[in-house]
Amino acid sequence: MKFRILIIDDEKNIREGLAEYLQEDGYEVECAKDGEEGWNFFNNGDVDLVITDLRMPGIGGEEILRRILAQAPGFPVIVLTGHGTVETAVNAMRDGAWDFLTKPVDMDHLSLKIKRALENRELVFKHRQMTEEIERRKQFNSIIGNSRNIREVFETMSKAAPTKASILITGESGVGKELVADAIHELSPRKDFPLVKVHCAALSSSLLESELFGHEKGAFTGAVSQRHGRFELASGGTLFLDEIGEIDQNIQIKLLRVLQEKKFERVGGEKTVEVDVRIVAATNKDLKAEIEKGNFREDLYFRLNVVNIFVPPLRERKDDIPLLAASFLKEFAQENGKTIEGIHEKARSRLYSYEWPGNIRELRNCIESAVVMCQSNMITVDDLPPVLRDTPDEGWINIRLGANMEECEKAIIRGTLSYCKGNKTKAADMLGIGRKTLLRKLEDIDG
Repeated sequence: MKFRILIIDDEKNIREGLAEYLQEDGYEVECAKDGEEGWNFFNNGDVDLVITDLRMPGIGGEEILRRILAQAPGFPVIVLTGHGTVETAVNAMRDGAWDFLTKPVDMDHLSLKIKRALENRELVFKHRQMTEEIERRKQFNSIIGNSRNIREVFETMSKAAPTKASILITGESGVGKELVADAIHELSPRKDFPLVKVHCAALSSSLLESELFGHEKGAFTGAVSQRHGRFELASGGTLFLDEIGEIDQNIQIKLLRVLQEKKFERVGGEKTVEVDVRIVAATNKDLKAEIEKGNFREDLYFRLNVVNIFVPPLRERKDDIPLLAASFLKEFAQENGKTIEGIHEKARSRLYSYEWPGNIRELRNCIESAVVMCQSNMITVDDLPPVLRDTPDEGWINIRLGANMEECEKAIIRGTLSYCKGNKTKAADMLGIGRKTLLRKLEDIDG
């Protein structure tokens, strides 16, 4: 990730000189010629650090500092000052500036201050992320993740759960649709009432009808007494219908009536039963395609799909693999009485490289297998299932133990350039440095 720095200084030579130097250091840089322009850019841009002169016409650096910290407490601001205003700079530090430098600026000193400020900002940001993740995991039951895709799922759940609307959860097998249904119930006003689950594909049509709506005594052979169905058991709460795409047309008609009228008759009965149930359904099928084939009623689809929540496959949210793997590792290590500290980098690389056709369910099984096979305090490639052991390594550079820093840098630069097939711009971006810096380092390497 490239950090973006905003330089605010009314002296053109200073701001352009700083900008050129920082760009070569790998930063994205924006410049503002005065306080007003700088303040507008800060409000409209995505900035990680601000460098501002103290003495400027119009809005001065002290006012810029006050405005920034009022809007974003703790934001890193480095102030520049002449020798005659050091006392003012010290006051700025008391007001919350990260640090200050006197002009003319010592560039190496500035680089160090920027690096430390951004490292601190990253630590604070990561701590906040972890805190938010802990709270989110409490709020969203056992759904683990912090990727952009899963955050969109959380946002939709937060909006839809408190309502009475029917929800259709879609996504491939193994992505965690049932966990989403659990979380929706827990976030809803119905959480103190039952959450009843029916796996529609596991039952024949006749059994499913009785399971959902119940039956009267003598309704069919073996019906020796009246039985309440899942709708009645879930009254006041939530009914989760998993694999809804598997139900036949007769059940679809009866289900549609319940959604429309909130009433039904038990199998073999004439008495109308009224219920107050919130429906959450899930499917790994494309129901629109099933409608076209004549397998699923369109009117039922629209009744179920008031709110759609698509749970992305794991291959589209690989940023969540570390969190998921760590959670499963802790669970299975405790279950098996083992002390395992983590997953080796090369093993983690295999987890990233694999496409996970079985999604989170497959990852969970993989980590359980690795824990069982692991004979040390760290899961290695050899502990992984064969499908992952046979995945080729990508993006690795071998550096001998004992190599000095210069040798390491050369190996990393050459390896990255090779990985990027000679594309220097892409290599520089991957390395987090400016293209000019990369070219200069390549000249040194080629000597």
